[in-house]
Amino acid sequence: MIQELHLHNYKCFADQKVSFKALTLLSGLNDTGKSSVIQSLLLLRQSYQQDLLLDRGLALNGDLVNVGTVEDVLFEKAIEDVIAFQLRLKNGHEQAWRFLYDRKTDALSWDISNTQDKQIYHSSLFNNNFHYLTAERIGPRPFFDMSDFLVCHRRQLGSAGEYAAHFLYIYGDEIKVHTDLAHPDAISLDLKNQVEAWLGEISPNTCISVVPNAGIDTISLQYAFVDKGSSRIYRARTVGFGITYALPILVAVLSSQPGALVLIENPEAHLHPKGQSQMGKLLAHAAYCGVQIVLETHSDHVLNGIRVAVHDGELAPENVQIHFFQRQKDGQAQVLSPCIDRNGRIDQWPNGFFDEWDKNLESLILPGSM
Repeated sequence: MIQELHLHNYKCFADQKVSFKALTLLSGLNDTGKSSVIQSLLLLRQSYQQDLLLDRGLALNGDLVNVGTVEDVLFEKAIEDVIAFQLRLKNGHEQAWRFLYDRKTDALSWDISNTQDKQIYHSSLFNNNFHYLTAERIGPRPFFDMSDFLVCHRRQLGSAGEYAAHFLYIYGDEIKVHTDLAHPDAISLDLKNQVEAWLGEISPNTCISVVPNAGIDTISLQYAFVDKGSSRIYRARTVGFGITYALPILVAVLSSQPGALVLIENPEAHLHPKGQSQMGKLLAHAAYCGVQIVLETHSDHVLNGIRVAVHDGELAPENVQIHFFQRQKDGQAQVLSPCIDRNGRIDQWPNGFFDEWDKNLESLILPGSM
């Protein structure tokens, strides 16, 4: 499990440490550094997968993330031409990576002073016990792609969730969901049944059919909304965005084993308030079961779902980390970290931290506003 990430001269961070727990929530206004934290983890994974991280450099652009040139990611007011990352795990293993920037070639080179703790590469950030879902997930389609390499060999869904249907087809009856994560209305612990049950929190009585299209290496999703034993069949493109956007998250979380790392951007996308709150509860359940969850969200409903889970004793408050990002006048990001207690209460509410509802309500009840 990741315990701390230290960023030096990366994007809006001159020198910043970010702590992580079983469930870590990143919040804040747009362009304040939330995505940059997730991107830094993806950069390390991407560079390792391209055989660069051990002794060569960084893969700034690839399948997981595209961040442009070195000039694009170097902190604007850096006083030295160095970009560095340091990762510390809960088990005590720690690794730092320093890269030297050559302004003439706009290239990074490996700093020979780096030492290696190769145990760090056994962590879930670098192995197949990992999922990442970007905010721009794939929407409803008449059919979805298949990938034997990513799904069957690496057990990945694709960063946009584009292989979630294929994953569900292969592992829907094979993977058994952790009993503490199981939905009480599901008929079994099979991944497919559990996905359907949790999907019912967003759209009640939803059933999923995964149909491979022989000969063209694609797969189709079909939905039925069962009411009193009967329903017509709907193709994925005739169903709202919310179900299709939520499906990869449910598949990723429910299929993950203890020790896995799951990074999710905007899990609330296209979901109604109840669905967002239930998504927060599910992520809290997963963290309780030993899956490390890192999510970026703008949703107070997701936050409140997590708070309710803590209040109900489903996740200990010491296993929740909340970070609120804001920009300072010098362009650097500042990270504030409100704490949550066992009753689900948060000790501080910085300006801009999920407070827009209160501000609007106050404006509505001011004298003369009626």
